[in-house]
Amino acid sequence: MFRILSVFLIALVFSACTKYPEIVIKTELGDIRVVLYKNEAPITVHNFLLYVHNNAFENSTFYRAVTMNNQPSNDVKIEVIQGGLYDDNKMYDPIKHETTEMTGILHKDGVISMARLEPGTATSEYFICVGDQPELDFGGKRNPDGQGFAAFGRVIDGMDIIKTIHAQPEEGQMLNPRVKVYNIVEDFD
Repeated sequence: MFRILSVFLIALVFSACTKYPEIVIKTELGDIRVVLYKNEAPITVHNFLLYVHNNAFENSTFYRAVTMNNQPSNDVKIEVIQGGLYDDNKMYDPIKHETTEMTGILHKDGVISMARLEPGTATSEYFICVGDQPELDFGGKRNPDGQGFAAFGRVIDGMDIIKTIHAQPEEGQMLNPRVKVYNIVEDFD
């Protein structure tokens, strides 16, 4: 009996340690539930959860929608919505770049990823893919350095909200008005 109980407790502890965290992005248009792949992208997930746990995303926004129609000078077109702190001073230090080649997380429909200028410059800005976006993966042509972007999770509920945000009025990719993000919270259910 003791052996069975020990095996059960070890299995319970192991399953608790391997469960992927989930967050809820609470917007004025509805909630978006996202699972974060902490085992595949530990640096990026840790960074994002640091912002979440410190309520840094409270009263932030989705401020950008990249559509097929608003990127006329780009040879490689993508479709995403982007959010984060944008022009706020609450950003933490940049993190090491975890490429899709390292993590195996590809930029498929609903994948969340970190925005960046160069590898190792990601802080608080994130985007969510609308449709599959292979040009954002390692070796993709959207960024000239070929390093792609650091994908770290996927929307599991709320793609209808993502598409609604993507369809909002914009001027030169900047949403006008921005879509309010009340907060991003970790969901422990």
